[in-house]
Amino acid sequence: MDVNKILSADILDIIFEGRNKDYGAYDLRKTYNKRITFALIGTVVVCLLLILGSVLANSSKKKAVEVIAQDVNLENMKQEEKKPEPPPPPPPPKQEPPKVEITKFTPPKIVKDEEVKEKDEIKEVEKLEDTKIGTVNQEGTKDEGIVAPPVETGTGKVEAPKQEEDYDKVFTVVQIPAEFPGGLPAWTKYLERNLNRDLPVNNGAPPGKYTVVVSFIVDKNGGISEVQAENDPGYGTKEEAVRVIKKGPSWKAAVQNGRNVIYRHKQSITFMVSEE
Repeated sequence: MDVNKILSADILDIIFEGRNKDYGAYDLRKTYNKRITFALIGTVVVCLLLILGSVLANSSKKKAVEVIAQDVNLENMKQEEKKPEPPPPPPPPKQEPPKVEITKFTPPKIVKDEEVKEKDEIKEVEKLEDTKIGTVNQEGTKDEGIVAPPVETGTGKVEAPKQEEDYDKVFTVVQIPAEFPGGLPAWTKYLERNLNRDLPVNNGAPPGKYTVVVSFIVDKNGGISEVQAENDPGYGTKEEAVRVIKKGPSWKAAVQNGRNVIYRHKQSITFMVSEE
């Protein structure tokens, strides 16, 4: 090759100087960059088509999931049946004490016989042996040492002994139920942040309503224990509901008669799956 053309010549031309350029090796090296560019562009286009197809397929079958949380009313649940207490015995009939014959005591006073009234006459001692001495005259039974029965002044009602309530048992109905800190709005926000609402869709759940009822114990300090699902609508909803409640913070304890008590709470979590 001419010396003046070396500086402007391609490296391939220098290498293949005096060699057979029609054999193929020269052409492969000559078009290498162009073929690499086409290959990269083709690969990118194919990947984009695959991704776009997947997105379009998912968008056509996209489902919206809504989460609803509600407390389960325990008032109508069957409670322990208490045996009725026997009625108190009727009060005994009141008895009137028998009237005792009473002779009026007249203090002795010296007056003329014609001025003495019959009712004020002093009785003979023999006639006073079987009577009581009083301020008035009263007819009745002779005094034979009869003792009058005591007169009852009560109402006649026998009060049953009061039983103190056991505040260490597990309550299912209380005056103030246990509550998530901040109430239902805070509970809903907690579920929205921590619940995997797309789990039923990812597990192939068709449109519908999937409700999980979770039962758990809230102790006197608000601690959560014995978390268990009472039903399983499937598609991973049971496990997800239990997981979220277990990892949650302490609740406000239930209150009965002004005391914190152990309370079994039931919470329903509903996954609403619908087509968009």
